[in-house]
Amino acid sequence: MSELKENFTFNEGNLIEAKKILSKYPEDRKQSAVMPLLDLAQRQNENWLTREIVEYVANYLEMPFIRAWEVVTFYSMYYTKYNGKYLVQVCGTTPCWLRGSDQIVKACKEMIAPTQNTLSKDGIFSWMQVECLGACVNAPLIQINDDYYEDLTYDSTKNVLQSLIDGTPVEVGSQSGRKSSKAVS
Repeated sequence: MSELKENFTFNEGNLIEAKKILSKYPEDRKQSAVMPLLDLAQRQNENWLTREIVEYVANYLEMPFIRAWEVVTFYSMYYTKYNGKYLVQVCGTTPCWLRGSDQIVKACKEMIAPTQNTLSKDGIFSWMQVECLGACVNAPLIQINDDYYEDLTYDSTKNVLQSLIDGTPVEVGSQSGRKSSKAVS
């Protein structure tokens, strides 16, 4: 499990990226960069934000901590607890449910943890059910970190998860071989 990072600072590469992000905003509006800088910090810290990291970003932008914290606690894309190397988000909206998302949830319960928002025993995964990942045409699907895995079944979901456990590359996108959003044959 990830340890609390004391004295967080952007690493060399992210400091360059932070400066690029800031260059997109007028000097008197640099606080508008709070969302991309929080994302950058979260990625550097294994996909979660501590209070100290949010304070760092707030100080970096010369804004009150509470304003940055409000952003973190309002948007669902920021995490204030460690979720493992892989955060699995299972779409449970009607199109995915009609196409079998309950079987995807079953696979996650078996391979990750019986309840959502719980770290797996090996500390690699956590999972949660979310509303609409926006790829209904290729339902059911999951998002793992930044990648979408579509046209899933119970077995293909388990295969994707096992590949990540094994460190074996797994192709993102359709797991049934469908190209784009062509009709299912």
